[in-house]
Amino acid sequence: MHRIAAKFVPRRLTQDQKGSLVAICQELKGTVKNDPTLPLNVITGDESIVYAYDLETKLQSSQWKSPGSPRPKKARMQKRKLKMMLICFFDQEGIVHREFVPPGMTDNADFYCDVLRRLRETVRRKRPQKWRNQNLIIHHDNAPAYRSFKVSQFLAKNNMTVIPYPPYSPDLAFCDFFLFPKLKLRMKGRTFVTTEEIQEKSQRVLDTIPKRDFQGCFQAWQKLWDCCIRAKGEYFEGDGGI
Repeated sequence: MHRIAAKFVPRRLTQDQKGSLVAICQELKGTVKNDPTLPLNVITGDESIVYAYDLETKLQSSQWKSPGSPRPKKARMQKRKLKMMLICFFDQEGIVHREFVPPGMTDNADFYCDVLRRLRETVRRKRPQKWRNQNLIIHHDNAPAYRSFKVSQFLAKNNMTVIPYPPYSPDLAFCDFFLFPKLKLRMKGRTFVTTEEIQEKSQRVLDTIPKRDFQGCFQAWQKLWDCCIRAKGEYFEGDGGI
């Protein structure tokens, strides 16, 4: 026996929710088995807050010290109130579209429809092959704005297919297990004075992520379906998953 710390999870899932998770993963596995090219057509996106100052991780703030030297000390600091909301979409080739939500703007259904319009225009310029196919496959979470009737109408009108996504499932969300942790790890411990500095640094970090990492992310996504099925719908991140 040994003591271990509890892991924080978004919420306690019901049996129905766990069953939904497993069913969706099995459905995705079957779909990709019938059409192995499907992941090539997926564009995934989400939103996240980027702070002007975010705490370093314990590993980042650690130092090499000799056995007799005193333990380093560090003043406790809080996240700064200055922040920006980043919306980012990417595929296997890299970042497709990114933008920052203007201060005071609410990410509601109207705003998200505008974001999708700008995404379509960016796809037309950056991914002409996807645009010619005229069948964009979107992967996003179940935020209320994304599930609204207005957004559903927009997606149907523009022939944009949405991949099923079970609720409360960060283990299966590209941005949660790949993009945003990768971005924020590079942003931690840095202090920015203006929102323009936050935007500039965020975009520079995103631009440095190599194509092979995005391809690896999509490969990991497919392996995570098996992890979810083995875990019978329970959260598995950190428990032998990817």
